[in-house]
Amino acid sequence: MGICAGRVVIVTGAGRGIGREHALEFARQGARVVANDLGTGPDGDGRSGGPALSVVAEIEELGGQAVASSDDVSDWDGAARLVKTAISAYGRLDVLVNNAGFLRDRMLVSMTEQDWDDVVRVHLKGHFLPLRHAAAYWRERSKAGDQVAGRVINTSSGAGLMGSLGQGNYAAAKAGIAALTQVAAAELARYGVTVNAIAPAARTRMTEEVFATAMARPETGFDPMHPANVAPLVVWLGSPESAHVTGRVFEVEGGAISLATGWRHGPRVDRGARWDPAEVGAAITTLLDSAPPPEPVYGT
Repeated sequence: MGICAGRVVIVTGAGRGIGREHALEFARQGARVVANDLGTGPDGDGRSGGPALSVVAEIEELGGQAVASSDDVSDWDGAARLVKTAISAYGRLDVLVNNAGFLRDRMLVSMTEQDWDDVVRVHLKGHFLPLRHAAAYWRERSKAGDQVAGRVINTSSGAGLMGSLGQGNYAAAKAGIAALTQVAAAELARYGVTVNAIAPAARTRMTEEVFATAMARPETGFDPMHPANVAPLVVWLGSPESAHVTGRVFEVEGGAISLATGWRHGPRVDRGARWDPAEVGAAITTLLDSAPPPEPVYGT
């Protein structure tokens, strides 16, 4: 039956790569899946219903149940239709996996306004809108007296946690997703909903050049960069077993899962009065000497 038997799951960006593996593994674990994908290129251009329909066909071949959606998750009405699709098809919604996105990599001095707007819209707004409509549904159910066990799994990135050269737009959006995850976890707990995020490393259309040399190990056949390695964590976070985990960000790569620890209050110097600008430098030196060095930005 699997750990998600009977649950209804939306996966955005489900047509290829990491999202496709999420959708397939949820189906293997007994969930009914809404596979959402616009079918765009790696840079967000173009549109095709083929990728979503393809993963639905794969799920049906496995003996599972799935429907396709080509709604735009960065559009208010499109995101609302996506949530309604799950409810219309299967009578409920239990899990939302926000995964859709693309890249427009540029150094900051070369990045256009459109490069910035499009990436932030699809990644950050494309996380907020499905979450907003799913949360409203779960709140309504909770207020009606239903026992809600809602799950949201967002997709951040190491670029959002550490920064990444040439990806200012993507890194900013992914950092925003991590913060959104923390806020949503705190706000939605009262309705029986948990909200967590992952920062995955895997070989996809967006990262194939970066991870091209990381291939399967001949002695075991295990490919540490295969996108299927990310799905087990996401499926578990979408299951009833994860009810005690919320507001967390997990890094996942190959067979490794780690818990990311974000911004925390660090060393502090309190003068007890307003600072003289000439004295600030010495205080900053004391603070820097007392704190661990920051993690390096990817690519430096």
